[in-house]
Amino acid sequence: MAHFSYAEWQRLKGFHLELALIGVGFTVLVTILGVVLYRLGGQIPIDKLTSNPYIRFVYACMLKPHDRRSDGGQQGALESFYSTQANVYDSTRKRLLRGREDMLAIVLAQLQGKLTSGDGRKPVWYDIGGGTGYNIEVMDKLVGVEGFFEHVFLVDLSTSLCAVARERIHKNGWENVTVLCQDARSVACNPGSADLITMSYSLSMIPDYYSVVDMITSFLSPRGLIGIVDFYVQSVVDYSSRNYCGGAFNRHVNWFGRMFWRTWFEADRVNLDGGRRDYVEYRFGTILSTSQRNYPLGGIPYYIFIGCRRDAEAFAEQGVEVLEKLDAALTESPYLSPMKFKERRNLDAIHNIPRSKSYESAIVNLSNDLPLPSAFYQQHHWRIYYNDLLRKHQQFGNEYIYAFNWEDPKVDRQLLNINQDDVILTITSAGDNILDYLLEKPKRIHAVDLNPNQNHLLELKIAAFTALPYSDVWQIFGEGKHPDFRNLLLSKFSPHMSSQAFQYWLSKSYIFSSKGGLYESGGSRHAIKLIRWLFKTFGLTAKVRTLCRIETLNEQREIWPQIRNLLLSWPLHKTVVSTEWWAWKAAGVPPNQHALILDDYAQRTKLPKSKKLCGEAIWQYVVDTLDPVVETTQISRDNYFYYLCLQGKFSRKCHPRYLGVRAHAQLSKPDAFDGLRIHTDEIMEVIARISPSTLTIAILMDSMDWFDPNDADGAPAEQIISLNKVLQVGGRVLFRSAALRPWYTDIFEKNGFDAKCVGRRDSGKCIDRVNMYASAWICTKKVNISDSPIIPSKRKDAVAAAALEELKI
Repeated sequence: MAHFSYAEWQRLKGFHLELALIGVGFTVLVTILGVVLYRLGGQIPIDKLTSNPYIRFVYACMLKPHDRRSDGGQQGALESFYSTQANVYDSTRKRLLRGREDMLAIVLAQLQGKLTSGDGRKPVWYDIGGGTGYNIEVMDKLVGVEGFFEHVFLVDLSTSLCAVARERIHKNGWENVTVLCQDARSVACNPGSADLITMSYSLSMIPDYYSVVDMITSFLSPRGLIGIVDFYVQSVVDYSSRNYCGGAFNRHVNWFGRMFWRTWFEADRVNLDGGRRDYVEYRFGTILSTSQRNYPLGGIPYYIFIGCRRDAEAFAEQGVEVLEKLDAALTESPYLSPMKFKERRNLDAIHNIPRSKSYESAIVNLSNDLPLPSAFYQQHHWRIYYNDLLRKHQQFGNEYIYAFNWEDPKVDRQLLNINQDDVILTITSAGDNILDYLLEKPKRIHAVDLNPNQNHLLELKIAAFTALPYSDVWQIFGEGKHPDFRNLLLSKFSPHMSSQAFQYWLSKSYIFSSKGGLYESGGSRHAIKLIRWLFKTFGLTAKVRTLCRIETLNEQREIWPQIRNLLLSWPLHKTVVSTEWWAWKAAGVPPNQHALILDDYAQRTKLPKSKKLCGEAIWQYVVDTLDPVVETTQISRDNYFYYLCLQGKFSRKCHPRYLGVRAHAQLSKPDAFDGLRIHTDEIMEVIARISPSTLTIAILMDSMDWFDPNDADGAPAEQIISLNKVLQVGGRVLFRSAALRPWYTDIFEKNGFDAKCVGRRDSGKCIDRVNMYASAWICTKKVNISDSPIIPSKRKDAVAAAALEELKI
């Protein structure tokens, strides 16, 4: 700690006193200015005081007294606020009213998607609280108002703002736009005639918002959309028990923020009470919802809501209820309709039929007269409902671990011979392998991951194939960057994503314009960044570039020793790579898997376990991984895993199969992902809800290594027994392990499986192009071990308790 002399202390005291005097003087000056402007406000028109729009804005919003008379009603109150600033409204609101352009881009993308399957009729748009017509001008730039809409109605109660809107309409020559200067509740509109209703920062200024929301609910057509952007403040306590609000990402506003912003805006009769947003979510079905902050102006909270009618008609699909179709796909069982729940009170007869969590959440909401979870109102039903506030999901924060897969799908296809009759359960990870499997057109793939962010990444990839041409898909996932990613997310991706995934990528859109791009993000980025830093520090960047360019194995082998001396140097492994922190945080290797590596090495060397042996074991494991890869695989043309690590992107010659031109042609077809279901849950939770003997393949990657061998009769045995139950006879389980023979293979063999090693990393051989694991196994189901329930009783109780927690209203 620094020590100050007495003289220095006195000098600091003087400085603090001067600083305090400056602060007091500034406060007094602002107060005097406010009083003067207040007194002049009733005598001198504001436009004579100044022509600067921002000073006029500050005066009107912060200093000018409001008309307190009640005889003018809401219109009088609005005129008191807007009359002195109507002409400068648009120029002063661009920074304050964030999200308007985003909301319009999203509703347009959603509307265009609906029109492609509609009757060809042009939509009718009502902009409630449309003010100066700014929204219409923005929409005109996006799509052309006269060509796209049958008619547009701008509804606003402020005569000053409506006058500006009429001038804008005349200037642009819009023949199909009408200004209605009246209360929204008095608008003459046939029920169900509005295809689009928007509200931009108007809901927070309407005192009697219940009646307005009820009114626009009746206006909306069965296939219509509502888009709202507005200020809000809310605590997590207010919405934590709801499953229909489209996710809670970034929604909570801390106590100070709630108090400050609510008080600040109330001075201008703007109400930030969370009840307005809550009522909208109750009256409509949520398609997309996102909570943002206007950081340039202090972090003002605002939200965007995209919704539709909450009744069954709004999401009926060709006469087949979405709920019925979805539940059958999730459980691999016949159609069951929760829409008939109210008529079928006695459920005892069907207790033994497995049901999905989506089905159960629908029953809970229907019985309580609530909207269904947002997943039911999506254009696609790839992503399955989950509760993002549960601890098991929040433990990952807002980060995925893997930005790309570390398993080789080429070898998977060779081992499993995937075909159109297969029903596959697999771990999501980064989703690369799932896209590869989909090229074989299996009947169904159940993608499972406990980390919601890994599933968000898979959603982003399938939305890209659904909405974008090959050039954009290549930029985003081939190069890991796209300068226009945020705009694509709003205008192209948004109709094809769940609300949670959309919120996530809207907050992470900077990744694709950052220096490192997608493949320097996620938990595994630490290892990649360290390697590149080492290459740069030791002058090996040019050598690495050459390694990724040369065309023959002989040239690759010649250049490798210079790079190997750095990567496999003992000091580096002693200080970094062999540590448990590095193994988990950078390489994604959990403690139990780390212990398997040590056990194998101790058995081979017949040495006792120790900290010293741990370093040697990890060093040898990395040597056994990398040396065979360089010796037997061509990095520049075929081994895209290591090419990506070294270069930070794929090349046109070296990339995953799903990033090829032919793959894009297949995966961009309308039905390409109809058989995909994305579960955000534990594997056991998903298996427990699948009908017996329906899966043909389960791909567990290295997840079995994560189990504790001391609990062999617990969770590992339960999962293996459950796999036996849901797999057909002849069904196969594929997994990889850091051990040459993992301890749990014996459990498979005791429970109806034949375990066979199909890849073993010894004598310098690669088990695949990654070669990251010591062995690969296929366990084939030979017999049904019993007809008992899938889960032992204790486990059943735990699953039931977890389900109740997720469905709690």
